[in-house]
Amino acid sequence: MPEGDTIHRTAARLRPALEGRALVRMEARRLPPPLPGPGTVVTSVGAEGKHLLIAFDDGWVLQTHMRMTGSWHLYRRGERWRKPAHLARVVLEVGGTDRRPEGPEPIDDGWVAVCFSAPVVELVRAPRTGHLGPDLCRSDADLAETVRRMGSLDPTTALAEVLLDQRVCCGVGNVYKSEVPFALGLHPSTPVGHLDGDTRWRVVATAARQLRANLTTTARTTWPGPPGTLAVYGRKGEPCRRCATPVRMARTGPQARSTYWCPTCQPPPAAGLSAPRPPS
Repeated sequence: MPEGDTIHRTAARLRPALEGRALVRMEARRLPPPLPGPGTVVTSVGAEGKHLLIAFDDGWVLQTHMRMTGSWHLYRRGERWRKPAHLARVVLEVGGTDRRPEGPEPIDDGWVAVCFSAPVVELVRAPRTGHLGPDLCRSDADLAETVRRMGSLDPTTALAEVLLDQRVCCGVGNVYKSEVPFALGLHPSTPVGHLDGDTRWRVVATAARQLRANLTTTARTTWPGPPGTLAVYGRKGEPCRRCATPVRMARTGPQARSTYWCPTCQPPPAAGLSAPRPPS
C-alpha cells in the first residue's frame, strides 16, 4: 500500500497536466453512467492521506485508493502505455493548450492520465474522507488533533498499529510505521497507553517530518546517506545503523504486515511504565 507521500507526489505530477483542462474523454468501465463528458473541466487534483481526488466542474469527484496494486500513470497523447489496457480502471484524456513553448519543450497537445488496477474507484459528489485523521503530509496538519485521537484509543494498542490507523492520522504506511519508532527509540509494540503526552507529540511530529521530507522524491530517505537510505525497514538481519545489532522483523497486526526494529535501540518498555526517552 503506498505511503501518503507517494499519493501526494502523484497528485503533484497529475496537477499541472489536468487542472484547468477540458476532458476529451473519460473511460471507467466499472462505474455506472453518467460520467463527466467531453468539455467537462478538471478543477482540482489533490490528495487526502492515501486517497487521490480529482474534481470536475460538473460537481463530480473521482476518488481512488491504490491499496497494494494500484497506480496512476501520465502519458502524452499518443504515447504507448507501460501497462496493458485491460488493467486500466480509469482513463482521463484532456486537451492541450494554445500556448507554444519558447524553448525546447514539446508542444502541449494534451495528456492521458490512466489509473491502473486500483481496487477503489468511485465517482462521488463529496469526497468520502470525513473519517480520516489529519493528513501529516500537509504543512497545516493539526498535530494536536492527532495526539488527541491517539488518547482516545484502547491503551493496549501497539504503537505500530496506532501509526497505521488512518482515523488517527493519515499518510503513514508500512515504511514509516517502522522508521518513526526507530527514530525515537521506541519499540513498535509499545502500548499507546505507555506513552505520555510529550512522547505522543514527538511520535506525531516525527511522522510528519519524515513524510514531508519525502514529498518530492521517489527515493524515500529517513537516515543520513545516499537517497533511498532507510534506518530499519527492509533490513532484517542487517546491522543497525546506530549500534550494529541485527535488525529484527516480525509480522504484526490484523493484516500481519512486516515490522522492523532494533532490539538494542528499541527495547520494550517495562509493564506499566512510560516509554523510554529516545537515544541521543
